[in-house]
Amino acid sequence: MEKTMIRVRMSTNDAHYGGNLVDGAKMLQLFGDVATELLIRHDGDEGLFAGYEEVEFTAPVYAGDYIEAVGEIIKVGNTSRKMKFEARKVIVPRPDINESACDVLEEPIVVCRAVGTCVVPKDKQRRQEQCKNL
Repeated sequence: MEKTMIRVRMSTNDAHYGGNLVDGAKMLQLFGDVATELLIRHDGDEGLFAGYEEVEFTAPVYAGDYIEAVGEIIKVGNTSRKMKFEARKVIVPRPDINESACDVLEEPIVVCRAVGTCVVPKDKQRRQEQCKNL
């Protein structure tokens, strides 16, 4: 099945709570962006997110962390596309060293997992083979 990944750095604008803690909803926003790319690659259309069946927050995310969000389509229906997502912390800031120091984590830390379904109406679907020629 089709897979995709994006990597972004959380900024102080993403921090919602004390201690520069980032709201978990930001991970769902990233999953939405991943889903959009997956649908474009699969159907040639952005589609719409119908809902999540499962969301699990497993570790905190802070401003300055680099997050890698990955997703894949795991089931294709007539108009529905079931997807699974995972967000991982891959780089962390090191303010104890200096204001611009960071470390690449040897092992990424999973911060969120989710399963959700998107819909692409039949009249908007353009199969992958057709999209490759554009």
